[in-house]
Amino acid sequence: MHSLIFLLALAAHGLEWKDLGDGRIQLTEAGKPYLVYNAGPQLKPGAPEDRRRCCYIFPVHTPAGVSMLDDFPKDHYHHRGLFWGWPEVETAAGKSDIWMIKGIEPRFVRRIQMAGPTLEVENGWYTGAKRIVRETVRIDAKPSNRESRTFTVTLTLEALGEPVTLRGSHEKGKSYGGFSARFAERDATTLSSADGPVAKDEDLIPHRWAQLQAVYGGRKATLRITPGAGDSGAPYQWCLRQYGFVGASFPGRTNEVQSYTLQPGVPLRLQFSVTVSDTGII
Repeated sequence: MHSLIFLLALAAHGLEWKDLGDGRIQLTEAGKPYLVYNAGPQLKPGAPEDRRRCCYIFPVHTPAGVSMLDDFPKDHYHHRGLFWGWPEVETAAGKSDIWMIKGIEPRFVRRIQMAGPTLEVENGWYTGAKRIVRETVRIDAKPSNRESRTFTVTLTLEALGEPVTLRGSHEKGKSYGGFSARFAERDATTLSSADGPVAKDEDLIPHRWAQLQAVYGGRKATLRITPGAGDSGAPYQWCLRQYGFVGASFPGRTNEVQSYTLQPGVPLRLQFSVTVSDTGII
């Protein structure tokens, strides 16, 4: 009975995926933009050629149509909407950087599912012609609830052939790398977490969730990221920036843990719930 009610709700709200071409797959709700998954390589006019990339989410819209995220910002051309990556990816052959897309890049492999609220794709992490990681991305969207909407991103990562070690930034006092959101220009920025307001830039402090609220062209909007409570390493440390960045750091940096090694045949599953709202209430 509950499944039938859910399916009827989906039909009423009209959640639908559409291939827009140029590697862009759009989700709409009742014909209005919800989000876009960029399966193919994207490059903004004026951005350096070596910043061309794929396999991320941009844009994301609130129910009222506010687009909160940014892509190819001039201060960090490698930031890309809602994305995931690590500054250090190590194999026996050496280190590369999928955060900055140096020596390694994600590439779309195939579409697994595209129906109703769900898009699922398989990607690969490639160093040259060699695929070292199989990445599966599944996006499950829910119908909007008045002034907010929520979708879940499930990442499954598996090393191919040999172990692959992931590390965040080793800059002093930092450990960014993981699941992140970069925000567009805005006014009245407020960062907060499950533990309360965040008045200044913050690193290495664990929270159950974190969010950014701001005003875009006179319209208030909020985006919150909530990692799965049962995921490896949760609750995560965060990288929170007043300039417009919210990132759940995995594996983070503690005295006990500073890296995570993917093993062949042992997939790592990470899940993140993303809620956008036209108010500060989520």
